[in-house]
Amino acid sequence: MSQTTDLNIDHVAKLARLALTLEEKAEYARQLGDVLHHIEQLGKLDVSQVEPTAHAFAVDNVWAEDIARPGLPVDRALQNAPAHRDHMVVVPKVIE
Repeated sequence: MSQTTDLNIDHVAKLARLALTLEEKAEYARQLGDVLHHIEQLGKLDVSQVEPTAHAFAVDNVWAEDIARPGLPVDRALQNAPAHRDHMVVVPKVIE
């Protein structure tokens, strides 16, 4: 496909923070134009009978049954804490 007239490869390169040579600009402009041409072709398809989906395949959440279990004892939970006080982990102050 020929280069799209409204395709500003300099603007696209700036957005992507790419420094392109003239040869790279010409090549990437052609490639991006080809991609846009294919997207235009997809836009012409009749998808009125296709149900919208978020994923190509069904995605089901697998949840474990919510059963209450005993947690760690306090001494085990605090054994690797760099500092603890009154059964709580001591962390550096972040708010003045």
